Amino acid sequence: MPASITNEIELDDLLSTPRRETVAALDACPGDIVILGAGGKMGPTLARMAARATNGSRRIIAVSRWSSRDAERALSDVGVETVPCDLLDRNAVARLPDAPNVVFMAGQKFGTTGAPAMTWAMNTLVPATCAERYKSSRIVAFSTGNVYPLTPLGTGGSREADALGPIGEYAASCVGRERMFELYAERFGARVAIVRLNYAIDLRYGVLVDLALRVYRGEPIALDMGYVNVIWQGDANRIALECLPRASSPPFVLNVTGPDVLSVRSVAEWFGLRFGKSVTFSGTERPDALLSNTTRMHSAFAAPEVTLDQMREWIADWIEGGGALLGKPTKFEARDGKF
Repeated sequence: MPASITNEIELDDLLSTPRRETVAALDACPGDIVILGAGGKMGPTLARMAARATNGSRRIIAVSRWSSRDAERALSDVGVETVPCDLLDRNAVARLPDAPNVVFMAGQKFGTTGAPAMTWAMNTLVPATCAERYKSSRIVAFSTGNVYPLTPLGTGGSREADALGPIGEYAASCVGRERMFELYAERFGARVAIVRLNYAIDLRYGVLVDLALRVYRGEPIALDMGYVNVIWQGDANRIALECLPRASSPPFVLNVTGPDVLSVRSVAEWFGLRFGKSVTFSGTERPDALLSNTTRMHSAFAAPEVTLDQMREWIADWIEGGGALLGKPTKFEARDGKF
């Protein structure tokens, strides 16, 4: 791992570096790869990772509305095919290229409170349309740890077989997304892996960036959601791609996050020391939080490569150096499910 990351080119290169397990997983899944909803925070680096892992031996097709032309051009420059498509348009989805391997990344979280109908459309209707289109393919479908209820700290977090308990419309719609893929697995034998991600970060966004920025700016840190899990985006990309050969009917379900339960207070205090800033807090820690147990992940996959210590150091350097930010807070502290 580099000691520091000085620009977005270096960052995206690191986030898209496959490991040998990623290469082996894709070798076990011959044929082209379609990535649906590839224009979000994670999609471009996951698509680039797939291209690097397959070394130009097959088509990597990134599908999005492509509101960011820069992101589309950057992928084209490294050999990823980009296809514009509104996934709400069934006819447009029907015209998408065939592929035996699919990664589904589309969805909507922010704005749910003000536009619940669109959230449900993106998180349930679109998955049903895409599952229908690619029901003969292997599908890795991104989901979220928000499908679980808040769990007491002593339990170690929710496990994949636990009963779901979504809080709020966003989380409920994400359960709906999973159910659509489960339906196509049940009725048509679609092979599916569901990745419940909780929370991915890089240096431009994420829980650790949110906390670091608040400390750096002298803003209070809310403690109502006092504990979190995080994982480096590159590690999440790798594990998602490595799920392709595990896609099955019924679906293979996997919690994807880091191994540690992080104290929000402790993380904020670390950044305070690092920046030489005093830290103020609001609220108090509750006895439960949105946490995911990663026993299954760690038994089936190589461990994440980027540690908490490394992430914190990189983020502190990035913020002090004025690195680019997405300006999209995670709102991880919301306990009512309103995003």
